[in-house]
Amino acid sequence: MKLVLATSNKGKVREIKAMCEDFEVIAYTELIDEFEIIEDADTFKDNALLKAHAVFDALEDDSIVVLADDSGISVEVLDGAPGIYSARYGGEDATDKDNLHTLMQNIKVKGVDSSPAFYTAAMAIVTNTSERTVHGWMYGTALTEAQGEGGFGYDPMFIPLGFDQNFRSAR
Repeated sequence: MKLVLATSNKGKVREIKAMCEDFEVIAYTELIDEFEIIEDADTFKDNALLKAHAVFDALEDDSIVVLADDSGISVEVLDGAPGIYSARYGGEDATDKDNLHTLMQNIKVKGVDSSPAFYTAAMAIVTNTSERTVHGWMYGTALTEAQGEGGFGYDPMFIPLGFDQNFRSAR
């Protein structure tokens, strides 16, 4: 089965390919030119569905399955920010590093070195006959300093609950 990912994020593509070895997993940008998908919904779930439907419709192939996600980090000391705005937290054209540094700096401004935080991930699958969604959460601590060498996004500054190192350090 061909599983088309509604992302051009190389880190996400790599991770999903590793988890779905029994499928032919490809980024939609291997089939068509990358295009902007406006993520203007109020929830992670609805943004994931927007992406999945946009790619499914653009591919015009009823035999494919499209998988999309929307995810982000919410930090308690920042009243839940950045939340659904995680990908744009450092500004409209911000890189992952820009977003990471903006978040760490905003936590520091609150006068703390860390804060309880959680990741939210919503996945959406769209086919020619159905759509399905699922949510997951990972709780932990957001730090004001990056650690380790691996991972992407906010991984360098997040330690999952029950662990003493982040995703980057564990690789």
